[in-house]
Amino acid sequence: MNRIKEVLKEKGISQTWLAKRLDKSYNTINEYARNVRQPSLEDLYRIAKILEVNPKDLLKEE
Repeated sequence: MNRIKEVLKEKGISQTWLAKRLDKSYNTINEYARNVRQPSLEDLYRIAKILEVNPKDLLKEE
């Protein structure tokens, strides 16, 4: 499980903006945000770098 949706909301960043920065489709980012699909570790680190957060901040503890 991830916190991508929450971090985007906290930072006031849209899923569309993140999709463009990652060169991914909006649908892929939306699936990440809804926890329908999980990003690869590489993508998780890229997302963290773009959002200027620690990768651990994008993860939920189970």
